[in-house]
Amino acid sequence: MKKLINDPEAVVSEALEGIAAAHPDTLRVSFDPAYIARADGPVRGKVGILSGGGSGHEPLHGGFVGRGMLDVACPGAVFTSPTPDQMLAATQAVDGGAGVLHIVKNYTGDVMNFETAAELAETEVVSVLVDDDVAVQDSTYTAGRRGVGATVLVEKIAGAAAEAGRPLAEVAALARRVDENARSMGMALTSCTVPHVGTPTFELAEDEMEIGIGIHGEPGRERVELEPADKIVDRLLEPILSDLPFSSGDRVLAFVNGMGGTPLIELYIVYRRVAQVLGERGLKIERNLVGNFITSLEMAGTSITLLKLDDELVQLWDAPVDTTALRWGV
Repeated sequence: MKKLINDPEAVVSEALEGIAAAHPDTLRVSFDPAYIARADGPVRGKVGILSGGGSGHEPLHGGFVGRGMLDVACPGAVFTSPTPDQMLAATQAVDGGAGVLHIVKNYTGDVMNFETAAELAETEVVSVLVDDDVAVQDSTYTAGRRGVGATVLVEKIAGAAAEAGRPLAEVAALARRVDENARSMGMALTSCTVPHVGTPTFELAEDEMEIGIGIHGEPGRERVELEPADKIVDRLLEPILSDLPFSSGDRVLAFVNGMGGTPLIELYIVYRRVAQVLGERGLKIERNLVGNFITSLEMAGTSITLLKLDDELVQLWDAPVDTTALRWGV
């Protein structure tokens, strides 16, 4: 195992120290319990937006803390849910008197621990579950569909609504609308290695790829022979397009995400084919996002997320955002 680490057991705490040192003007880092919050929070009269999950998916979630997106993020150990005490402390830290929205990826540990924190919180808390992965119905980590790429879109759009001063019920309804209108699927060319494990999560031969992987490296629908990029994109898009379904004339946001070890040049090759296929089917790409935003450590691979848009969602997507990983309009 070759990684830029010291102690495998100290990866998350040392990363938090680095974040605190790099962004002292915009972020406030708590170490015990661990969370990353806006330095200017809590914002009085504003709905607080909280998300979190296991570390190893950076920049999700800590990279999206800032104006126009999350107010706080809870990092668990690598690929392990944060604890209820983290989530409770984080909820309290961003309570500006207008309630708090919990954005929860559909993984068993996350769901259970977020529920516990919400029950203990003394403020009003509403939880929204993200479950956009069309690859599998159930996996090692969850009952039902996994929460993957749409998490970024939910956090951005809900964050914009909260920043605009909308009430908790409206912000939560928008978050649910994004989840309901988004579909994702991913693939891997390589596995990743969890630091405290020290060996790859799974093995792939040089001529193999895994279709339908989850963000923890869990296997997907099938293991098949490696194909050219265009054929891989077609494999991922077909179940996405048929599941909602998307229809000619729909306006969409197309999100091509890297799993951590895929260079940007390859992600643009993927986006090229996405644009071709959607154009052939009469779908209009009104917004896009290309890059490594929800990763699985150093895994090589990609995921594709499509979100059906309307005027309101476009307006909220375009609203200013100022985080370490997403920034525009400021």
